[in-house]
Amino acid sequence: MARTPNVFARVEPEIKEQAEQVLERLGIPMSNAVGMFLRQVVLQRGIPFEMKLPQTALLNYGSLTREQFDAEMEKGMADVKAGRVYSADTIEAEMKRDFGI
Repeated sequence: MARTPNVFARVEPEIKEQAEQVLERLGIPMSNAVGMFLRQVVLQRGIPFEMKLPQTALLNYGSLTREQFDAEMEKGMADVKAGRVYSADTIEAEMKRDFGI
């Protein structure tokens, strides 16, 4: 294999660890994955995946179908059953921070 230049990147330790775990399960070394990404940048002439800001809008009950509403309720009930609950004060503080309400 020909000699190749090094690429140095700073990433969050948790992200690096999680990526290494996934890549290990796939049998792909990190250096190969980075090389694959860079090849796709060249081939696609840009970032090889869609990039957009995460959705932060509140769910609007009126915009949901019955099935979507039921699915959201099921998610909520599953969180309650699993103990993933927050106090009303915590929720209020997050809503003020994230949505200004």
